[in-house]
Amino acid sequence: MTFYNGNQPGGVPGNLPAPYYWWECGAMFGSLLDYYHYTGDDQYNDIVTEGMLFQVGPDNDYMTPNQTKTEGNDDQGFWGLAAMSAAEQKFPNPPSDKPQWLALAQAVFNTQALRWDTQYCNGGLRWQIFSFNTGYDYKNTISNGVFFNLGARLALYTGNQTYADWAEKAWDWTAAVGMMSQDYHFYDGAHTTLNCTDVNKQQWTYNSGVYLLGAANMYNLTNGSDVWRDRINNILNTTNGFFFPPTVPNVMVEVACEPFNTCDTDNWSFKAYLARWMAATTKMAPWTYDVIMEKLRASAAAAALQCSGGSSGTLCGMKWTDGAKYDGTTGVGQQMSALEVIQSLLISKVAGPVTNSTGGTSKGDPSAGSGGTFDPTLPQGAIQKKDRVGAGFLTTLIIVSGIGSIWWMLA
Repeated sequence: MTFYNGNQPGGVPGNLPAPYYWWECGAMFGSLLDYYHYTGDDQYNDIVTEGMLFQVGPDNDYMTPNQTKTEGNDDQGFWGLAAMSAAEQKFPNPPSDKPQWLALAQAVFNTQALRWDTQYCNGGLRWQIFSFNTGYDYKNTISNGVFFNLGARLALYTGNQTYADWAEKAWDWTAAVGMMSQDYHFYDGAHTTLNCTDVNKQQWTYNSGVYLLGAANMYNLTNGSDVWRDRINNILNTTNGFFFPPTVPNVMVEVACEPFNTCDTDNWSFKAYLARWMAATTKMAPWTYDVIMEKLRASAAAAALQCSGGSSGTLCGMKWTDGAKYDGTTGVGQQMSALEVIQSLLISKVAGPVTNSTGGTSKGDPSAGSGGTFDPTLPQGAIQKKDRVGAGFLTTLIIVSGIGSIWWMLA
């Protein structure tokens, strides 16, 4: 938490200072939600609640006006995933006069469903929400993966088939457009200007992770469908072979940038999400436990050795394969990644996610956010009638400083 100043005088709750983008604070809160879930230590809960509620925006859908120039579908989606985790983990509910965790997750999903774009590439979400932002002509895998993941989890939590239908649609589109290969490699994205024929085959850990956990939720929703079981196994097999290379067995590597020293501020955090979603998958698909934990245990031990930097001797590097040789980098992403992989070793000690029918207490709103957030630069005619009909149907329905103190998790 030494990197976060949103709870300090002059700071903005739910914002990290430069060079971090807004989305990463939502992702960081996801790590702190996990921290509370795994350990029961509530010292950060008030900060998480304050930040997550401060950033909801005027329509309670994480469309914050002061982020218009940078907010993409993936950015909004990470805040929605944090709200979803809060509901699933029975994180203390906000005051009754504030938006509730489940309703916030539903609001994010509903606004994104309205942005499903069939004009180019036969579907999919664009990376950016507004046309004046760089990347509006790009449909990226993580935006669609977060949408799939959130839809699958909402379907399981609420029992509402509409979310499941959207999740299936997002999965099918990802495969059909070539952002997921036949052997379950997940690529970065493609441009609308070329009708998504120019798939960028760069691979990031979080793309595999977001689809893995989404598939695990669909497996549960479908009462153990062989189709979803096979998809889980295939994603896991490819992930384990690609992001855990044999040079240092079972230790996670951000293959696209880590070996070349080209990772940027965002990239440093990606391993946190793969670790988070692999661990969560063991609750949804228990047969994966042994295979997943073999990877997470080795990665956690290696990550802990990297947490020896700075004057405090607790700042974490990112090259876990270097062992105790601190790589000299530091930041929110590095701390978050180490925290997530280390605390994931406690997954067998905690209960799985709850649903509305298994003890969930977060209040939902199926129509939350369903007014949509359209690009104000587009003419009204750009929103097709069939999209409005579909929308109408839908609406009716940290970082812990001193990470060395958790070495005991490795015992």
